[in-house]
Amino acid sequence: MNMTAKTTLNPRYGQRYAQLGLAAVLLLVTAGCSRSHVQAAAPAMPAPLVTVVNASAQDVPKYLDEIGRNAAFEAVTVTPQVGGRIVERHVQDGENLKKGQLLFVIDPRPYKAQLDSAQASLAQAKAALDLAKIQFARDEEVIGARAISKQDYDTKKNAVDVDQALVEAAQAALETARLNFEYCYIHSPIDGRAGARLVDVGNVVQANSTSLLSIQRLDPIYANFTVTESDLPEVQRQMSRGTLKAGVRLPSDPENSTRSGRVEFLDNSVQNGSGTVNLRATMSNPDHHFWPGQFVDVKLVLNTEKAAVLIPNQAAQISQQGPFVYVLKSDDTAELRPVKLGQRQGDDVVVTEGVAANERVVLAGQMLVRPGGKVRVDSSAASAPPSKAVNPAGSTNGGRS
Repeated sequence: MNMTAKTTLNPRYGQRYAQLGLAAVLLLVTAGCSRSHVQAAAPAMPAPLVTVVNASAQDVPKYLDEIGRNAAFEAVTVTPQVGGRIVERHVQDGENLKKGQLLFVIDPRPYKAQLDSAQASLAQAKAALDLAKIQFARDEEVIGARAISKQDYDTKKNAVDVDQALVEAAQAALETARLNFEYCYIHSPIDGRAGARLVDVGNVVQANSTSLLSIQRLDPIYANFTVTESDLPEVQRQMSRGTLKAGVRLPSDPENSTRSGRVEFLDNSVQNGSGTVNLRATMSNPDHHFWPGQFVDVKLVLNTEKAAVLIPNQAAQISQQGPFVYVLKSDDTAELRPVKLGQRQGDDVVVTEGVAANERVVLAGQMLVRPGGKVRVDSSAASAPPSKAVNPAGSTNGGRS
């Protein structure tokens, strides 16, 4: 007899399984609906907000950018012309001096004695000359009557000539003694600023060897610099026209605070080894802004570039392919435009290729801009053209590089 096993499901468990299945289905349906709702609710990315500026066309200087060093217009090391002991000092270290101002006094007493002796010697020589002239005049009256011999006459005449020479020698000795006496009082030979004194009262100094003081004239002042021999022809051309100027500033000065200097000296040879030529600009320096020995930035203006396209320097970006800018089209889409940059003009830079005047260039916000993508222009920021280019020689227009 075959026996068939029959399994009977407990009604409680069947109902439980049914409930679990329904819950799983509901979870799947709910998750699917939530995902669809999230995807549908995600907003689109807004167009990036940017600041723009219009490229401008201006006449700008072209220049050579060099490093120079200041030097005093005049520099003198004061040395005594007579020897002796310093008895007075009338100068302070670092004092601004005027030409002719008394600096030191060397003991004048020995030289005063020499002066008095020379005056006495001159008086004696003049007295001897007067006597010789009287004797000669007396003999000259009687020479015609043969009252004296021709030899005596010639002797008296020669005595007059000798005494005349002695007077002239005494006058020269007196002048020397007077000069030596005056040299005891040492005056400033130029207007300028004194350095640290090298002697004090009581020091004994030697004539023409002991240094007393250094004086340098600071106004005007020189800026010495060099250019390469390849730039020499253009420099010579501009210098022959009398238009060569340089803008000079300290490295710590703002770029727009250059001071104009006249380039009046060009050396007569190219330096061996370096291949450079020395030049010198002369600048007014009434406030002593520049100091001898300081390094300075020199922009040698050569000519003017007409209608150059300028954009702010911060608008230009750099990629592996070179510099570029974002230019906005009329529909506010951004175009990535490779550019060639020229010289900087203050906060602006010349664009020699890639941008035309009056085109809108992105100034700020470039990081979020995508080529061909839309942008929003920040209307609250002033869309002004680049600042007016500043001439490196100190005015608003000028020369070349």
